[in-house]
Amino acid sequence: MKVVVVGCTHAGTAAILNTVALHKDAEVTVYERNDNISFLSCGIALYVEGIIKDQAGLFYCSPEKLASLGVRTKMRHDVIGVDLDARKLRVKNMATGEEFDDSYDKLIVTTGSWPIQPKIENSGLENILLCKNYAHSNEIVEKTKTAKRVAIVGAGYIGTELVEAFQVQGKEVLVVDMERQILPKYLDSEFVEAPTKLFKDKGVKFALGESVRSFKGDDGKVSGIVTDKGEYEADMVILCIGFRPNTDIFKGKLDMLPNGAIKVDEYMRASHPDVFAAGDSATVWNNVKRDYDYIPLATNAVRMGMIAARNLKRNTTKYLGTQATSGIKIYDLCIASTGLSEESAKKAGFETMSVTYSDNFRPEFMPSYDEVKVKLVYEKTSRRILGGQIMSKTDLTPAINTISVCVQNSMTIDDLAIVDFFFQPHFNKPWNFLNSAAQLAMPQI
Repeated sequence: MKVVVVGCTHAGTAAILNTVALHKDAEVTVYERNDNISFLSCGIALYVEGIIKDQAGLFYCSPEKLASLGVRTKMRHDVIGVDLDARKLRVKNMATGEEFDDSYDKLIVTTGSWPIQPKIENSGLENILLCKNYAHSNEIVEKTKTAKRVAIVGAGYIGTELVEAFQVQGKEVLVVDMERQILPKYLDSEFVEAPTKLFKDKGVKFALGESVRSFKGDDGKVSGIVTDKGEYEADMVILCIGFRPNTDIFKGKLDMLPNGAIKVDEYMRASHPDVFAAGDSATVWNNVKRDYDYIPLATNAVRMGMIAARNLKRNTTKYLGTQATSGIKIYDLCIASTGLSEESAKKAGFETMSVTYSDNFRPEFMPSYDEVKVKLVYEKTSRRILGGQIMSKTDLTPAINTISVCVQNSMTIDDLAIVDFFFQPHFNKPWNFLNSAAQLAMPQI
């Protein structure tokens, strides 16, 4: 069985390692545009901040490792064409310019995503950078050495993590976003008040609810940002607006969402029987919305890559879907979320209710304790849990994984109110804070 994998970050790496382990008859070839694989882009902010000194730690696999497993590892090779019916690929060697054809029995598309780059006037100025891969991280770190005023366009996870990294490096930092709060996809307003205040107390400036219209330049380098509401100085700009699937060569050949995400079934099979897709190039099943969605997260990618490999010959392992569970640390605040926020649930058409609970996470007779804040969002009629958020100075973020399981299994707020959790004063109170949060929503009798 000849297996070709196109792209090799998280989903591609998982697909290859599992294919080699599970299918002894597989001849595996991988084509990758870059000269590296498995780069953890979530560590870029840690590298910028100086917490990670050696970038080698941001890789968990290598072309050499794949080659040692017998994989034909073709770095700096771009797949530029595909004939799905003939099961053939057109490939270009990016180093030599040579083009050649290859064939496959099974094709795994893990081409990933690319940062969204809106058409903004003067966006080609020097020091306007993207933040996605290894090359980007090196460029950001190098230019940080001379930058004084850094503007982050986009206040999602990547942008927000970079804000702290640049502030710690002593830079003047500006955050620009069309939304009126940071992390709008993940957290409701009451959960961003504390981290936003932390940023402001450390001198970070915000231009929220503003849209970038153009960039100003001086001698070919960016010198400022013009929004629909004002002008701001900046000698370096990082665009963190979001991502789109990198699937152009498959348009018109595979079923896709309007944004280009390849539609896959629960076995990671695309609309062609010999083609699988996984990771940022593909759709996911959203367990909250109960529909296909696009959620580019590394956690989704590694699971999907593994599942694609397991189902190459026959359907054996189903994808369980996702709740988009994620977390972030902002200075000393540990924050995590799963499912839908209350605001996003309403936008998705749900009639929602919510409860917010705050208390010390363990007994006050302990030598130390911190407050934990929990929000649970649930559907009014069915009382099905739609999402949750948690924040504390103590790292209690693993509790959000429990809420994730609740969402995945369609549990109700009433189920969570009395579900079994252990008690030990080092860790919690007799009623776990998740129980206590859910009990606020129990009906009075």
